[in-house]
Amino acid sequence: MRFDEAFLDEIKSRLRPSDVIGRTVKLQKRGREFVGLSPFTKEKTPSFYVNDDKGQFFDFSSGKTGDLIAFLQESERLSFVEAVERLAAEAGLSLPAPDPRAAETERKRQGLTDWTELAAQWFTRMLGGPQGAGARAYLERRGLPATEWERFRLGFAPASRTGLKDYLVTKGARPAELVEAGLLIAPEDGGAPYDRFRDRIIFPIVEGRGRIVSFGGRAMDPEARAKYLNGPETEIFHKGRILYGLPEARRLLAAAPPDAAPPLVVVEGYMDVIACQRAGIAAVAPLGTALTEEQMELLWRRHAEPTLCFDGDRAGRQAAFRAMDRALPLLTPGRSFRYSVVEGGKDPDDVLREQGAAALRSQLSRTTGFSEMLFRRELEAEPLDTPERRAGLKARLRAAAGRIADRDLQSAYRDDLLARFEAALPARPPAGAGGAEYRRRGGGPGRAWIDPAPTPLGRSAARRLAAALDLAAAALMKRALADPACLDDGLESPFAAGGFGEPALAGLAKEIIRLRLESEHLDSQGLARHLAGGDFEALLTDIDRAAAKSGAPFLKPDVSLEDARSQWSQAFARLSRLAALDEALSTAKGDLGGALSMDAFSRLKGERDRLRRQIRTWQDEP
Repeated sequence: MRFDEAFLDEIKSRLRPSDVIGRTVKLQKRGREFVGLSPFTKEKTPSFYVNDDKGQFFDFSSGKTGDLIAFLQESERLSFVEAVERLAAEAGLSLPAPDPRAAETERKRQGLTDWTELAAQWFTRMLGGPQGAGARAYLERRGLPATEWERFRLGFAPASRTGLKDYLVTKGARPAELVEAGLLIAPEDGGAPYDRFRDRIIFPIVEGRGRIVSFGGRAMDPEARAKYLNGPETEIFHKGRILYGLPEARRLLAAAPPDAAPPLVVVEGYMDVIACQRAGIAAVAPLGTALTEEQMELLWRRHAEPTLCFDGDRAGRQAAFRAMDRALPLLTPGRSFRYSVVEGGKDPDDVLREQGAAALRSQLSRTTGFSEMLFRRELEAEPLDTPERRAGLKARLRAAAGRIADRDLQSAYRDDLLARFEAALPARPPAGAGGAEYRRRGGGPGRAWIDPAPTPLGRSAARRLAAALDLAAAALMKRALADPACLDDGLESPFAAGGFGEPALAGLAKEIIRLRLESEHLDSQGLARHLAGGDFEALLTDIDRAAAKSGAPFLKPDVSLEDARSQWSQAFARLSRLAALDEALSTAKGDLGGALSMDAFSRLKGERDRLRRQIRTWQDEP
């Protein structure tokens, strides 16, 4: 029985090699691969590797390698047809009925992709020729140098009505075939077909096997009716099943070091994908549609938690929320999303041009987990100023969790969302605080009670204030997260383990210290991987906010590692001394005239006030 390549690709896109092979071979995660003992030879040291990104297994003891089909053929002595039948059943696919026209259909599809490949070559020549001068200037203004055009196979479609058509016809194409391939438009009045793409920069769209199946075009005319134009649905191109930039993204993921955990980012446009990939970030984009279930499966096959990066405007938020609704029923342990919003209302292409690759990588590394983003969406849907609206929020959170098909994850989400709900509600004020509802900012001395504001903007500000941390402590923790080695001198310090004087940070501080003691080589990336998606997720966001307001010099982007560590150590010592003075003065207040004289008390109080001023301004007093 013959299976066409599209059917085989569909099977492989639905199954993760490590899942299938892991049922017969005990695999352990090692970096971005899975390792186990060879199923083909007797060995004591693992030399059998499975790489989900590449869809391959590698057995160095026997020399065997291949895809899932080859694994079943080798391990269970199945024929090719038997292996395909087994995997198709597991993927939930029905075997194609015997069809004598299948081979002809495949030949037709191949013929159409032959024409799209020739069209891409022609577009490339047009970009480099006299007709492409304006397009070349535009690309250079956008910060995309000529050395990158070939990498992304960019091209240009001149304003000519039949330039591409005339070229392909001379190569033997029939206009009807070119209409089927989406390259020409056939007028409804029966007139002669003409070029679909005219006066546009061209972005080839490549499917999983590396074949060009369609194009996107960016209009050069600012008055054009459509700024971006994608090819239509055809026999070879289905928008909801392809992600722009996926082949290059797969190469970037596969090229990452084994111990790295590179992100897979979903952005909104062609230029954003190109910007990310130029910065070494694996990125893809949907093709003018909301992210579909098929596209999510493609993403999850290559990454357990892809990052969705949408614009911060209304349209971007709506796109993010649509993706969230589609993803909810599909979430399982090990399959979720994270969210990232580029700062300042910019997109990734803007950041790369204005700030460089390092800034882009840094911004996209700051993400929010799926559950937190889901809670934010429902929290901001309406005010919480009446019991009915608060009950409505609780009902929406329960309903959202209920849409998750996996029962264990559904229960975990319900618990998480309702815990966030309880934490967000205003608590009763202390005696004398007044009749309004209030909520306390954290714990500890000197914290104010916040009256929830009646406007959406005021409520948002109140929530931020309610979650605020001590700025100096947050700054110390922010640096410790970025450079765990700075904690080495204070690993046994009760002050460090207590969260630098901020009780809300104590749990996180203890976890970092534990990891640092257990691992000689814990770095910021390893720490981030350990903390990602865990119980500290919301706290990490609060730390970022508070640290950004602190003005701490060791958090400035241009400070050297040596200076940052020195400044951090000084701040740590001052805060530690301040905490000791606060404790001593608190104890001494009830014992003045006893063990501590009034003069000594005044000296300690003066030292404490001086330290407070130094910490507040991050500098020594003259």
